[in-house]
Amino acid sequence: MNDAYYMQLAINEAEKASQRNEVPIGAIIVFQDEVIATGFNIRETSQETLSHAELIAIREANKKVGSWRLEDCTLYVTLEPCPMCAGAIVQSRIKRVVFGASDPKAGCAGTLMNLLDEKRFNHQVAVTRGVLEEKCSSLLSNFFKELRTRKKQ
Repeated sequence: MNDAYYMQLAINEAEKASQRNEVPIGAIIVFQDEVIATGFNIRETSQETLSHAELIAIREANKKVGSWRLEDCTLYVTLEPCPMCAGAIVQSRIKRVVFGASDPKAGCAGTLMNLLDEKRFNHQVAVTRGVLEEKCSSLLSNFFKELRTRKKQ
């Protein structure tokens, strides 16, 4: 399997969020070429700050492996992680993050800053940017375009 294959699975998760009128962000976690966890944004539905796709996937992966450590795992996410999610990624010891669209407003995997490669932390995460970027970006821009149209009506 390759990064594009797994990113498409994350996009599938993001589409689930969109179907629920949530911001379409999806995440999956892979360990030894097996998807061990999935998540999509449910912040509006749950009305909980922590209901980001990455955090949902991390929580599920922790249960699956029976540990808070997710060493040797790769997280695929359609949008660059925010500071909260980047912190959770570092704390969970995820080895690698692959994301689709950059986030100019909150991206903490290289756009605004790179918390995943902060040398003062005890763990750094390898980052691969821009996998299926156009698909991930258009999913978000189409969602917000439709939202603005609905609000005008």
